[in-house]
Amino acid sequence: MRTEPKLTRLDRVFARLDREPERPAHIDVPKMSRHRVVLLAATLAFYGAIVWAVIITSWLVRLDWQVMFFRPYQQWSEIHWFVDYYVVLGQRGPTAVMVAAWLGWRSWRQHTLRPLLALGVSLLLLNITVGAAKYGMGRLGPHYATVIGSNEMWRGGDIFPSGHTANAVVTWGILAYMASTPRARRWLSAVSAVTSLGVGMATVYLGTHWLSDVLLGWAAGLLILLALPWFEPLIARSEAGIFDLRDRWRARRSRTASTAAPVSAPPVVVTPLPADREDVAARSPRAPVYLAPGPHTARSERTPITPAGSRRPPHTERHPRGSASSARP
Repeated sequence: MRTEPKLTRLDRVFARLDREPERPAHIDVPKMSRHRVVLLAATLAFYGAIVWAVIITSWLVRLDWQVMFFRPYQQWSEIHWFVDYYVVLGQRGPTAVMVAAWLGWRSWRQHTLRPLLALGVSLLLLNITVGAAKYGMGRLGPHYATVIGSNEMWRGGDIFPSGHTANAVVTWGILAYMASTPRARRWLSAVSAVTSLGVGMATVYLGTHWLSDVLLGWAAGLLILLALPWFEPLIARSEAGIFDLRDRWRARRSRTASTAAPVSAPPVVVTPLPADREDVAARSPRAPVYLAPGPHTARSERTPITPAGSRRPPHTERHPRGSASSARP
């Protein structure tokens, strides 16, 4: 009887993805158009202007200090509980898990790994660019400021640009980037922009970031989303490489299973015993022989059983040969 091989959970996932190997026709991959290049250049100029304004301690730094002294968390203390929960939308762990779950479902329905790979590439770019800027400029936050009116740059801090804001722009903006229709892309872009700016204002309200940190974080996240089409060929090659690795792994496992299959042994024929042998086998075993205790002597020291001399018993009536026998009466 022929049996189908038992599939693992990973095999079922790839089998689902293999049902439609071609990308759906209605989902277009964003390209690096002229409009996007212009937006990228404008955002990059805005990024540089914010950094320069903070370095030269311009009016933007004075505005940072004014907002800090205003202490919004004391002015509107009744919304403090809501802001504490809302700022979680900019934390890396919770947002990455939520967005990865949604994009994983999209990958399942569209039969492609592109959504998850795009998320991974964007988060990798976010860690590299924002992390390098944070530790490179080393700005201190409002709670650790030392000199009133200073820009607090290069003092060992890590808050410029705002990581919460940049993370909110990238994680929620990737949903708009992966949208299936232009209308959905526009709506999701607006929602992600409002959400990310709200997260940035929440950090200013709590006093953990300067206002200029939020502006630079928003620009840093937008730069990643605008530059993401340049990495689409890398995403496509990574997807093809993953499926190729999957196919080779399957082929190797099938070869291993075929070589490790056990060779069928010839059947063993059992011949019944004869009736007499069955009786002998059914008998109880012979009782064990026990040796007499005590020391054992050598063969030369033992007393002979047969005495020396003739082995015949003596007969009084018999005479030796050669002698005259007496006359019988």
